[in-house]
Amino acid sequence: MNDHAVPAFSRVCPECGRRVPSKVPSCRCGCVFDEAAEAAGMAPAELADAGDQPPAHRARQGASSIITTLVVAAAASLTVFFWMKTPPPPEGAGAATTPTYLPAPRTEAPPDSPSAPAPSFTILPNGDTPAPLVLEREAAAPASVAVPLSSLEDVVSRAMPALVRVESPDGFGSGFFVAPDTIVTNAHVVGSNTSVTIRRTDGRTAPARVETTATEFDIAIMRISNPDPRQPALTMGSGMNARAGQEIIALGTPLGLQNTVTRGIVSAVREVGGVTLVQTDAAINPGNSGGPLLDRGGAVIGIATMGIGSSVAQGLSFGVAIEHAQSLLAGRRSVATGTPAASLTQAMSGRQGTAASDTIREEGARTYEQAIAALARTADSLDEYWRKFKSACYEGRVAGGSFDREWFALWDPRAMQGAVSPGCEQSFANARSAAQDIRTGVLNAQEAARRAGVYPGTLRDVRRRNRLEFPD
Repeated sequence: MNDHAVPAFSRVCPECGRRVPSKVPSCRCGCVFDEAAEAAGMAPAELADAGDQPPAHRARQGASSIITTLVVAAAASLTVFFWMKTPPPPEGAGAATTPTYLPAPRTEAPPDSPSAPAPSFTILPNGDTPAPLVLEREAAAPASVAVPLSSLEDVVSRAMPALVRVESPDGFGSGFFVAPDTIVTNAHVVGSNTSVTIRRTDGRTAPARVETTATEFDIAIMRISNPDPRQPALTMGSGMNARAGQEIIALGTPLGLQNTVTRGIVSAVREVGGVTLVQTDAAINPGNSGGPLLDRGGAVIGIATMGIGSSVAQGLSFGVAIEHAQSLLAGRRSVATGTPAASLTQAMSGRQGTAASDTIREEGARTYEQAIAALARTADSLDEYWRKFKSACYEGRVAGGSFDREWFALWDPRAMQGAVSPGCEQSFANARSAAQDIRTGVLNAQEAARRAGVYPGTLRDVRRRNRLEFPD
């Protein structure tokens, strides 16, 4: 078959260009062929030019025109709607607008200028409270950015995991981590011991090596051998730059009560015997020694070292400025003329400290005797409980007849030569707990008396009179 034979059997649709068999009266696109026009020899283009198109084709063209008109009208309506909702531009059309969370704009190179830094957004750190967003190039003007202080609860909750209780054969005190392996406390807390035990706020214990002591500043530095890299640590601020009236927070374990918080203000910053002391009215009790004094930002400005409470002095507490600890950590030691306690006593008395120290010592002896007498009454009750327990729940003997009270044997494993009867385990635990409370109370009272300068012989006589002289 040749090309000239093709038109005899097919024709081209004027609408879609398809080739349609000659015997088919319409195309699949819907176009109906005009047999009369084709018979007269008119081409599809001529039909279009003459305007003599099929009726179905003219109907489709009309519908298409109507749809096009509706779409254009809808687009125009949407444009007008959004134009009416757009807020008017600020004064000075064409100028870069300033986001509402930025400080007041300053005169500087426009953002698209080659000399202007590319604006990248960052969040200023301020604890758990979200800070406003600022441009990095605006950070040069901190006075225009207000960073709110964290709440007292947030400061304490962040600092508390860094607090430890320091336990030694001589007593206990407080301390705090300044690095995952480094703890700061008072020299009088560790005494002459080369190793102590630290107890974290969650109850975990670990040995700590006493690395450096500076009795002239009442500061000791300790290290732990297997540090936890996740251990929270406190940042160190400045005690020498503290201001009178500034709020202060004291953390510690006063009288054996771990994780205790007291609050006060900075009363004064004093230079005494070459030592800078932060004076505060925050309560500092026995057991607080070595704990941190924090500012409202959570930074350590001092190390609690002493509290003075007597008939002639109320609300006098002192901490050694943290700068002295920073010097020790850096391997530097400054010179002091005496211990903080001795220098302060001398400064308060005006007569080599004799009158003031005598008053404090007498008050301390009276307080100690009252505390031991109260503990002795509790010990008397435990005596009766122990007799009943031994009769009903203990199988064996208790060695060591030199004890003031037989239940002192609970602290000497060699003395308990027997076994607890089945079903009496809780009674035995109650006895041990009561005994430990009494022992802790005696140690706390003894530490307070020692800080007040009460002589060891006086303390021993009081314990013996009340039958609370422990084997150790």
